[in-house]
Amino acid sequence: MRYISTRGQAPELSFEEAMMTGLARDGGLYVPKDIPTLTAAEIAGMAGDSYEEIAYKVMRPFIGETFTDAEFRQLIAAAYAGFGHAARAPLVQLGPNHFLLELFHGPTLAFKDFAMQLIGQMMQAALARSGKRITIVGATSGDTGSAAIEAFRGLSNVDVFILFPHGRVSEVQRRQMTTPAEANVHALAVDGDFDDCQAALKDMFNDFAFRDEVGLAGVNSINWGRVLAQVVYYFSSAVSLGAPHRKVSFTVPTGNFGDIFAGFIARQMGLPIERLVIATNLNDILHRTLETGIQKKEGVTPSISPSMDIQVSSNFERALFYAYGRDGATVAAQMADLSAKGAFTVSQGAIDWLRAEFASGRASEEETLATIAAQRSASGEILCPHSAVGVKVAEGFLSDVPMITLATAHPAKFPDAVERASGIRPPLPPRMADLYDRPERVTRVANDLAALQTLIRERRSR
Repeated sequence: MRYISTRGQAPELSFEEAMMTGLARDGGLYVPKDIPTLTAAEIAGMAGDSYEEIAYKVMRPFIGETFTDAEFRQLIAAAYAGFGHAARAPLVQLGPNHFLLELFHGPTLAFKDFAMQLIGQMMQAALARSGKRITIVGATSGDTGSAAIEAFRGLSNVDVFILFPHGRVSEVQRRQMTTPAEANVHALAVDGDFDDCQAALKDMFNDFAFRDEVGLAGVNSINWGRVLAQVVYYFSSAVSLGAPHRKVSFTVPTGNFGDIFAGFIARQMGLPIERLVIATNLNDILHRTLETGIQKKEGVTPSISPSMDIQVSSNFERALFYAYGRDGATVAAQMADLSAKGAFTVSQGAIDWLRAEFASGRASEEETLATIAAQRSASGEILCPHSAVGVKVAEGFLSDVPMITLATAHPAKFPDAVERASGIRPPLPPRMADLYDRPERVTRVANDLAALQTLIRERRSR
């Protein structure tokens, strides 16, 4: 199994190389050279399997010779052992043909745990073989950072630096990043928004001297290993509702496009998905792009669903790569326009392809709050604001095909918004009950690349 860059100018890599590299040297993102497919019989055979067994069957074709079968099974088992629900990703019915996929039973109460816990295990195994050490730098709008810290805290061969926008994440999200006491963990509050953090991260990867000096590795959703691990719950949930014998649809609250791109990969592998619906909040660049054919940054407005407060959606580049028939030069030109001009126009052929693959919708702040209140009354389910965005948008696409909406975070991560909408302040699980009492360690830094690089050089272990 080989991996290629969306911009066409970087060398092909193995799975291990793509996972450890993150961003390609030409600035692109890695995708599989060929997408493996599963037969209807193989998909049907997943019925009744554990989540771990489905993960093995879905991911094994992508990893090549990086791990033996036995090693890979052990890594999967270790990754999900700490989840708080035996099903790992249980389904809850909200109404006729509408189901909620609860992806918040991992150690940091967000869907990012499904990928981060596994990529943590895989990276540790690869580093143990090579004897190398790495510096992980991540940018987060809230959940990726805590999931990365949880996966890599305390490891002797890894330093973890997480950039998050100062004052633009929830208190629970912030404390999950700033309270770990391990010396290899560094939480950096950047004066800016998530797009500023993400831009700084990409600039570090494109500074090859710095990248090589510190052994830079990335675990944002730009990392193919992250996307691959998220493909699994599309299969596990669809099979539990009758796939491949009947189609299913998915609605995905997303800002950075990684989670719904995983659904696209599942469809390409043979999972019979009727609709893939992008759900956006008021920072609706993905919805606007599909509607107008123009991707244009319009600034980030803080919202009650802060993990979706994004205007530069990194993983959308992967979709463009397929929309343009795998033409890396065109993708590179469009990304250059977005960087230099803040906008680009998608060709007619490419936008037609995107509209055939994805639908989209938008939920306002008022609609999000109303959905939290309505679902608490109708089904008893208490939604986080991101999940509520998904549910609201999904309601416009319900049909006789079962709709699965992804619940991306536990409501206790956003207690202020949930209490405002429902009158209930959701408590943290017992294992996190003392989170507000733990001391914080955080460094506030300017939105300045040189300052960030200097800090990382000074604080990383040698």
